[in-house]
Amino acid sequence: MSSTTTSRERILGRLHAACARAAMPLPGCGDVWQAADIPVEERIPLLKKRMETVRAEVHVMPEAEWPNRLAGMLSERDVKTLAYGPEAWFGAALRKKFKGKAAPSLVPYEGDVEAFRDTLFDTDAGITGTLGGIAENGTLILWPDAVEPRLLSLVPSIHIALLKADSIHATFASALRDMGWAKNMPTNALLISGPSKTADIEMTLAFGVHGPRELIVLVLE
Repeated sequence: MSSTTTSRERILGRLHAACARAAMPLPGCGDVWQAADIPVEERIPLLKKRMETVRAEVHVMPEAEWPNRLAGMLSERDVKTLAYGPEAWFGAALRKKFKGKAAPSLVPYEGDVEAFRDTLFDTDAGITGTLGGIAENGTLILWPDAVEPRLLSLVPSIHIALLKADSIHATFASALRDMGWAKNMPTNALLISGPSKTADIEMTLAFGVHGPRELIVLVLE
């Protein structure tokens, strides 16, 4: 009993001594952590490297070339239907490229989600714009809205994302700062690094179980 009491007293004594120590002072304003910057010329290669590590497909091209390049990629995959937001900034270029009998058939996201849901689940691919990218960890930033609902990037088996090169931020911290998230917090932000993936108890990795099995990013310079 005495040995147990002695051990307990030693433990309690150490705890009391720790509580009696002076707390560490809070850092001053000048000590606030700042993320390291990444030069502009290094952001695209770094984002591409990070995203390809997690099985995303990244292509860098002049902005004027993306409709033709996209047509070739979709043809290789035998994509028959492509969902998109008709009012998105790239909508007119998409309709011009795939008008008439050209494949794939464009499926405009119209009406409410209940009316469009079944159609979207039967669509081969979906295309969206992006609000920006993060070079440090290879991530796309999407702010879904009425023009481009989030289901366009989450439901079809293939997600094509258009990313303008000048919207790639060095780090997440710099993206929050430069985009003014503190004053204009989005109600529904998506951070996407690669296709949907999951693993079972045996660590067998599977893609496309909970979302797109392919993510194709077109970086537009």
